Parts: sequence; C-alpha cells; structure tokens
Amino acid sequence: MLKVEMIENGTVIDHIEAGKGKKVLDLLGIGTDYPYLVALVMNVSSKKKEKKDIVKIAGIYVKDDLVNKVALVSPNATINIIKNSKVADKHQVKLPMELKSIAKCPNPNCITNDLNAGDFKTIFNSGGNGRYKCSFCERVFPHSELI
Repeated sequence: MLKVEMIENGTVIDHIEAGKGKKVLDLLGIGTDYPYLVALVMNVSSKKKEKKDIVKIAGIYVKDDLVNKVALVSPNATINIIKNSKVADKHQVKLPMELKSIAKCPNPNCITNDLNAGDFKTIFNSGGNGRYKCSFCERVFPHSELI
C-alpha cells in the first residue's frame, strides 16, 4: 500500500479524472521550483470511478477563483482545505463564469492568435452546459477544448 505524507496546512484536490493530475498542477502554476511538499498520485482506485488522481499541495490554500479552473480539466474534482492536519473546508469545483487569459482560443483565425496584432488577453464567457464563447471571434467551444 502506498502511503503519502500528510500535510499540516494546504490544499488537497481529490477525484481528478485519471491521468489529468499533472495538467491540474500546470494550471495552478505548481512546478518543480515550488518549495513545499507536492504529491501527485495517479490512477488510484476509486469507489465513484474506476480510477482517479489526487494532488496534495502543502503551504498554500488555493483560492476559489483559481481552483475552479480545475473544473476545466476535471469537472468532478473536490477541493479540501487542510488546516492543522484536518479538513477545514471541502467543496466541489465549479466551472467559472468567465475565463481571462487562461486559455488560448482554439479558432486559428481569432485575432488573439495573430502574432502581429499585439498582446491580446483572451476572454471567454460561459454560455452554460460547459461551453464558452470567445469575446473576440464569438465562436463557442466546450470547456475541454480550452485546456
């Protein structure tokens, strides 16, 4: 049995779709230079699904606006805020209503993808049902295409 060190204070993201834990860390900006414990456990047996990934990040409480972007990768993920080695708060991620400078527009003809057009910040607004509309080209994309 694999045993992963407990964290005293930080964030645990559970129920990540199997194989997508690394993408979650990338989205949160957690890399090899992060100074505290980070654990990525992949393909763990799960009661809800056959397999899942789990991410533990010591030293920070990931804020709601950032952590809800995890929903783009894994809409069924659960966020656990750990304080003094106990779960202080637990909630499901939610797809954000707006995405600013998070994703590149999948439309190759969008002005945000034109290298000569300057430094455009992408903005996507939720149209419901996990779909987002680009504020520039007005095309609609499923959340999974924005990762």
